[in-house]
Amino acid sequence: MKGLLLRLSALDADAATAVRVIAHFEALLGSGALDATSLARSTAGLAECAAGLELPDGRRARFGPGGAALPAEPKVVSQDAELGPSGRVWLERPGPPGPFDDLILEWMAIAARTLCGSPAPPRMPHASLTPRTPGSREVADPALMEVVLSERESDHDRARALRLLGLAPELPLRMVAVRGDPAVDAGLDAVALLGRATLDAVVRVTRTGPWGTVLVQPPDGAADSPAAALRAAVADPLRGAVADPLRGPDVPRDAARRLRVGVGGLAPGLAAQDSWRQACTALRFAVAGSPREAVVDHDALGPVALLADIPAERLGALPEARQLDALATQPNGCLTIAALAAFCRTGSLRQAAAELHLHHSSVAARLAHVEAALGWRLRDPEHRFQAQLALYARRLAAAEVNRALKSSP
Repeated sequence: MKGLLLRLSALDADAATAVRVIAHFEALLGSGALDATSLARSTAGLAECAAGLELPDGRRARFGPGGAALPAEPKVVSQDAELGPSGRVWLERPGPPGPFDDLILEWMAIAARTLCGSPAPPRMPHASLTPRTPGSREVADPALMEVVLSERESDHDRARALRLLGLAPELPLRMVAVRGDPAVDAGLDAVALLGRATLDAVVRVTRTGPWGTVLVQPPDGAADSPAAALRAAVADPLRGAVADPLRGPDVPRDAARRLRVGVGGLAPGLAAQDSWRQACTALRFAVAGSPREAVVDHDALGPVALLADIPAERLGALPEARQLDALATQPNGCLTIAALAAFCRTGSLRQAAAELHLHHSSVAARLAHVEAALGWRLRDPEHRFQAQLALYARRLAAAEVNRALKSSP
């Protein structure tokens, strides 16, 4: 947990605080010595305001942020959470609620239910207590997300899981797949990315297998794709400037931008698995680096998405894909491939150079190298189309992506 917190702190302060809150209560629950006094005292210290609880069996506890016991009856309750017909937990914060008070209360309630001996609800940080509000982003329970995405579950169970996540089963949604550095928890990458994105939607994020799994439900079923906002989040210069604690402070700027994101199409709430499959397909077309390449929208792929139905082995065996692989292994080969991709996408030498932050003569030299190696004339639309297909084939054949696909829901 300490290593994950270090990584997340470097990426997004709010996400790191959320994980610290969760880690605090998980440590309490796993200590074997949880009681009403320790729960109320530790929560008050964590929230930096008075906190209290009243259990259905009559036990009460109330403490100030400094650890001093307070009279049982609270003065002013800023927020509370019910524990059933005769119990509750609460915070007493002067002024407006803190940004993580809902999260703290949800986990305090989970711990209090454990004290009562009653089964706690699934662990999902304040998803069930938070109203469905556009712009809210919550860390979700992976088990609930798996139910939402499962084809084996009934519509009733999927609808219940959506409601427990704070979502509306009757409204459409989109799934987003996030893949970052394989050495780092993909859920943390997804939390950091979504914490930076500006989405007018209810967002739930977790990790499912090797994926960062994101559910986005726009208000009133709006069809707008979150792809543009996610590209802006990937392009955030703060992310590129972060030193990677897993590799030391001298990692090049571009090495920090390892995220790839696939955005699924809009689907009915009870058919989220359809959007998830599209998101995973879109992710196979994504390449870390340029935000335009790193975030792929399945809707924008159109008929190109059908290439993903071709077995990866056949795509990787294409001579042009192998030649591009060989070019990529040469000095600065990855930049050569990036120049080719940018030119194929824009059709303009200067636009490609601007996107890559290179001089146009540098891009021209790299494209000339590609033309000499593969026999293409990239100003010819037919040859440029062949180059784009070869680039797609190389991406879809990537071994790491396809290994991850086999373990996806």
